[in-house]
Amino acid sequence: MEIEKNPQVDEAVLTAGRDLLVRAERVMVLTGAGISTDSGIPDFRGPKGVWTKNPKAEKMATIQHYMADPEVRVASWQMKLESAFDAREPNAGHRALVDLERSGRLDTLITQNVDGLHHKAGNDEDKIVEIHGTMREVVCMQCDDRGPMEPTLERVQRGEADPECLKCGGILKSATISFGQGLVTRDLQRSEQAALGCDLALAVGSTLSVYPIANVIPVAKQSGAPVVIVNGGETEMDNLADVVLRGGISDILPRLVTGLGPHLH
Repeated sequence: MEIEKNPQVDEAVLTAGRDLLVRAERVMVLTGAGISTDSGIPDFRGPKGVWTKNPKAEKMATIQHYMADPEVRVASWQMKLESAFDAREPNAGHRALVDLERSGRLDTLITQNVDGLHHKAGNDEDKIVEIHGTMREVVCMQCDDRGPMEPTLERVQRGEADPECLKCGGILKSATISFGQGLVTRDLQRSEQAALGCDLALAVGSTLSVYPIANVIPVAKQSGAPVVIVNGGETEMDNLADVVLRGGISDILPRLVTGLGPHLH
């Protein structure tokens, strides 16, 4: 398939990145908000970001405010209804990572995103680490009961402004990791093991400024893996990268991975 060329991308740099991928057998991928912007999901801190346009949204993403203030929860549920994440579809960037998996090279796909689009695109869920949780599920903050998001959003649509847990009456929240909440230990351990064991690290659509998960890139580098960064703008770790590709992710990533074929032994 002929992929439209992006004149901003240096073909020699693209070829260098592809050559590294051709030789790789255990690729660790880290994705951030930038891979999903072409699916209509805004990032958080960019010029059109969720928090830039609506400073109150950051309060909704802070666990202390969410648990203490019913008004914050009501606003949060309304925002979830309006954002309609389920209507979003994977884009060419997400599908390119499915191609990478089909080539036999994808070891672990760590995502900072909560939109579930890697699952929707068709990546094996056993390879995905949703380090910041998922919007696809809802969890009770009291009894830890968990289930799909849709039934709770239907309750909100029917007029329950701040729906309670049907089992214990506790506060419900999307199964995302809010500010003030700890990351899941098992997910952190899986991510670290992936960084230590990979033979190439590919960072896509992340400024690599959110810790501790951004640490997987220097850990992989120190373990001897080359680093390829694909992003719309500069990242905090461009200096660590063997290859930096800057531009539209939906354009660059398919050109990087499409038609790789099985990895070479």
